[in-house]
Amino acid sequence: MIMCRKVGVDDMSSREYSDFERRLAFHTAPSLIGIKSASLMSLRRGEFDVSAGARRFNVRAAAKGLKIKVMCGCGERVLLLVYREDKLCRRLSDPACREVLRSCGYTDDMTAAQCIGRLAQRLEADTDFPHEIGIFLDYPVEDVVGFIRNGGCNFKLCGYWKVYGSVEKAKRTFENYNRCRRFLCTRLDEGDDLCRALKIC
Repeated sequence: MIMCRKVGVDDMSSREYSDFERRLAFHTAPSLIGIKSASLMSLRRGEFDVSAGARRFNVRAAAKGLKIKVMCGCGERVLLLVYREDKLCRRLSDPACREVLRSCGYTDDMTAAQCIGRLAQRLEADTDFPHEIGIFLDYPVEDVVGFIRNGGCNFKLCGYWKVYGSVEKAKRTFENYNRCRRFLCTRLDEGDDLCRALKIC
């Protein structure tokens, strides 16, 4: 369980929040921009007041359906899921995605929020890592299934994920993700904050 001090939305210093935004931009740019349903970011415990940063971001980004959820505090790390609610709902309702989730104990009547909750529980559990997370992170279904069946071995390409299907399609996606990262990081380097860069406010 993550223990955080009681703070208000704006109790995080401007400098700390700016550093938090930079980490978000670097690690989750494709989801922030909107070409990916969700991204996972890992931070060292105590590196930021994660709860305050997430609350502040969620208040500002709510109008665009962007959210951060603290998924777990696993040992020395805290995992954050950054997602676009509408895109993730569509992704999780896809029949091929549902089939993978069903094989991992999710039920067809689960809402997206309930699926995220179950994923968080599985991340917190002291069992095998829940590799169905690739479904949430917009990895191609064939690559998620390939990873599970092969135990992470025998892949064709390794980039943002391990590729078992189309290498060329994956390479194009990886480059699009890199472009998102370069764009957002450049905007922040030029003095914008993350919400202005994303045209949220």
